[in-house]
Amino acid sequence: MEEKISIGLEWFLNPDHIPLIIGMEKGWFKKENISINMVEPEEHFDAINEIKKGNMDIAITEPLHLVEDRANDESVIGFSRFLHTNGGVMYVKEKGITRPKDLIGKRIQYPGAPGLGGLAIVKTMVESDGGVCKLEDFIPVNNGFYHSDALLENKADAATLIFQNFEIIEAKHKGLDVEYFALKDWGIPDFCQLIFITSPKILRDRKSAIARFLKVIRQAIDFIYEKPAEAKDIYNAFTNMDKADPLSNKITDATLPCFTYDFSMAYEYYDDLQIWLKKSGKINKIIDPKKYWTNELSQ
Repeated sequence: MEEKISIGLEWFLNPDHIPLIIGMEKGWFKKENISINMVEPEEHFDAINEIKKGNMDIAITEPLHLVEDRANDESVIGFSRFLHTNGGVMYVKEKGITRPKDLIGKRIQYPGAPGLGGLAIVKTMVESDGGVCKLEDFIPVNNGFYHSDALLENKADAATLIFQNFEIIEAKHKGLDVEYFALKDWGIPDFCQLIFITSPKILRDRKSAIARFLKVIRQAIDFIYEKPAEAKDIYNAFTNMDKADPLSNKITDATLPCFTYDFSMAYEYYDDLQIWLKKSGKINKIIDPKKYWTNELSQ
């Protein structure tokens, strides 16, 4: 009997989700007796709540949010990584920014502003660059997830968190002269990665289906590397994307090499990440990573 798996996307449907699309279009999920339902987030979308309500089985998120959710006592567990890109703080060169210390006094665009998220990132970068600053030394700007537009419309001087395979390409396509400071180069654990999460109960009760789900994701990633042009055609057809659209082509081409064969993640990585989150005030306690991450199905 076919099992249904509902998956909450971290953003609107985009090239990050090509493995899911290939698995569906090639019939590989069906072969494993699985049917997939992808759910795009609406405003105020909360994957954890949707999983608890039974509306969703799996969600895509970043390691950062997994740690934050678990620190807030949410019953959640991550079980596989599938994409790893580079990213951090994108800045407009003409604003006199050449190193992190130059971000002091600048307008910083990030979703959730004036909350702590984006400010914690830029403050850590400045300090890693030898600077001294307070959170009040930056000007928070909230233009949602429209980072490039905020810079283009001169609403901000820098934006975070951006992915190299999307916002950098988008901003340059729109004529902006931009560069970025990578998280991993300036004192912040690299969370520019996408992972699958669920509840411990779902993982326990539906382990066989989730293992078959990951088998297809791995098969799809193999296909992406072996036949990138066909993978791109499948994505374009599924999303009705204009094959001649230059920006879409650039973003898709930049995303294809970001899918990873290594689905596992080190517990030491999560230790480093939660230590940084606690130090920056984003969480108030440290938890054994084995309580919220497992490599059992990622091998």
